[in-house]
Amino acid sequence: MLGRLPLVEQLDAFRSTLDRNEILTEVMARTATLDLPGWYVTAGCLFQTVWNVVTGRPPAQGIRDYDVFYFDDTDLSWQAEDTVIKAGRKVFDDLRAEVEIRNEARVHLWYERKFGVPCPPYDSTESAIDRFAATTCCLGVRLEPDGQWRVYAPHGLSDVFNLVVRPNPVLAPREVYETKTARWKEEWPDLTVLPWPAAPPA
Repeated sequence: MLGRLPLVEQLDAFRSTLDRNEILTEVMARTATLDLPGWYVTAGCLFQTVWNVVTGRPPAQGIRDYDVFYFDDTDLSWQAEDTVIKAGRKVFDDLRAEVEIRNEARVHLWYERKFGVPCPPYDSTESAIDRFAATTCCLGVRLEPDGQWRVYAPHGLSDVFNLVVRPNPVLAPREVYETKTARWKEEWPDLTVLPWPAAPPA
């Protein structure tokens, strides 16, 4: 039971598990060459790789895309972000995967229009990762200049290894959580999906 190991051993297991997804490690290596401020490969490609390995599936099975977040608040224009996205397309052009690059400093400009709730400006990539709809999603990994892995996991790794999906009702609305978890449950039926917390009585 990897989820019951001491944290330092969980970190070792997490890295060795992600290493089995060759697309993921290639995305990390290529993203490092873009030199984006505060970048992480994050979200589904990480926890879904773990779910695949834990349940005996091919490491990349069912992973729709690979998310790359960075944080640059020196220019909040769409043109600046689009320049980075286009540079990324060249870097990932021959990779058999969809890689989505987003500047998290700009999220507050479009989040309410897309999801119906206001989003305060983030102050870092980590603060964006903190606000995913499920705590299980709150993961980020990057390669440091010395080749070491930096892992951001504010809620730990036990739930990820134990196939538990836990809601994180700090920003995303309930519908986002329930839509995502319904899709995940179809792809990974061994998941335990915990319910969205009930609203407090008026």
